[in-house]
Amino acid sequence: MTNKTYLEPAAELPVQEECDILVVGGGAAGHSAAIAAARAGAKNIILLERYGYMGGDVTGGYVIMVPNLSWYDKSFVRGLQEEWFTRLSKIPGAVTAPGLDQVGCTDPALLHPWRAFHDCVSRDGYGGCKPSCLVRSVYFEPNQLKIEMDKMLLEHKDAIRVMCHSMGVRPILEGGRVKGVVYESKEGRKAILAKIVIDATGDGDLYSRAGAPCQSMADQVTRANTTALVWRIGGINWDLFYQWRSTHPDEMAALRLGLTRVAGFRCLPMPSNQNDICWVNSWHANRDCSQVKDQTETEMNTRSTMRDVLDYLRQAVPVAFRNAYLYDIAPQLGTRISRRLVGEYVMSTADFAYAIQHDDVIAWHSTICQVNDCGPVEIPYRAILPQGVENLLCPGRHLSADGIAIDWLDLIPQCVGTGQAAGVAAAVAVADGSTAHGVDIRKVQDILVDQDVPLPRNAKFEAKDPSYRECVQAHQYGLYTDKAKLAREQREKGQRLDLDFQEKFNEPPKH
Repeated sequence: MTNKTYLEPAAELPVQEECDILVVGGGAAGHSAAIAAARAGAKNIILLERYGYMGGDVTGGYVIMVPNLSWYDKSFVRGLQEEWFTRLSKIPGAVTAPGLDQVGCTDPALLHPWRAFHDCVSRDGYGGCKPSCLVRSVYFEPNQLKIEMDKMLLEHKDAIRVMCHSMGVRPILEGGRVKGVVYESKEGRKAILAKIVIDATGDGDLYSRAGAPCQSMADQVTRANTTALVWRIGGINWDLFYQWRSTHPDEMAALRLGLTRVAGFRCLPMPSNQNDICWVNSWHANRDCSQVKDQTETEMNTRSTMRDVLDYLRQAVPVAFRNAYLYDIAPQLGTRISRRLVGEYVMSTADFAYAIQHDDVIAWHSTICQVNDCGPVEIPYRAILPQGVENLLCPGRHLSADGIAIDWLDLIPQCVGTGQAAGVAAAVAVADGSTAHGVDIRKVQDILVDQDVPLPRNAKFEAKDPSYRECVQAHQYGLYTDKAKLAREQREKGQRLDLDFQEKFNEPPKH
């Protein structure tokens, strides 16, 4: 980087469109926001997406497993997230997962086949479900989901205008309020004006440029502080690989070490919705997915090792990988975390350790967290609401959470859940003529319940199904783990909550 500067000349930009709600980013959060807003009654929505398809990491980054949608026998993550899989289940071979009627099942005979699929059986070691039970974790075909996400948008074509290959680059601010966005495309640099803008870029591209407080993950040693490029291998037999892995624990440990040595970074084959295809996930440590250098190195370094990794798997596990071949490579970078919003509320370990209740709860999600045995946690509206900037909502993996809690909140279900809530909130604000900060949260919550989102303490939801609250109360909100007990002891002694969650991601992965 040089110390030189260039003064960009001022220019008048044409206003291409005006709308009520502008969603920037068509990933899991942005797509959900647009759909939810339309279903909540909004009629003038624009969805801006830099690629030619929807889904972001899910369909473009090949994050083809969505985990932990249930806890014990209840599906806590529903709404648009569950609708994806309800729709895909009608397509032969598109989805593999324990059914909604199976979650919580403890029959060892039924658990056994699902142990070959990561996270389809409740995790051990957290002081968790005893005995083990089935979990709603879904493996799916990303290209089928691309098609289905388009269909969902087309069902609301009277309310949603989709603009692909268009990248939002700068918020338009007036007196601390976002009034629209400058975007760039093959047609040049133009503007869109809007009453409410939803930053669903995943990296806080808009809120950071609007001056909203935010932080970086650059100094955190967690899973979230890594990048990936996913690729898929065909011609394998996952059932045979699982059998080999189960009966050869020492060789499996050596395989993990060998893969890290061959690639130069952590990587591991993972199951897919098809027995003859697996995907290879990776963890490039200390990478920031908003930095060009880290983005470029992740993609090029991963591709440069694919042939070597594939050859190593063929030699090490011929029973399953003898005829393996490169099936395809994800068309976009696998991103986790870069910028994090410092919003009106910052989620932390305390939310998980103390089962904190929020009057403005917008999602009640089971997550992957060792503190509360993956139990449901309340995500408040304030966690997607920026400080100091009005009429901007920020759902998705860049939501407001500290450097530890973000590791449990940046996955696909939380992107969908906060995106759905952001869309409903934007629709309510526009309809009522209010601001994003001043929106009637009770109306938002009631509409979310109508959209099949479980919410605690909501009268409409409780009247319909009180068993959810009974479930968390019966199981102590998951706060029977050693870490939760330690947190309570620290609070009783007046000590600051201090739990060790650091993971060294340059070491071989623990499956």
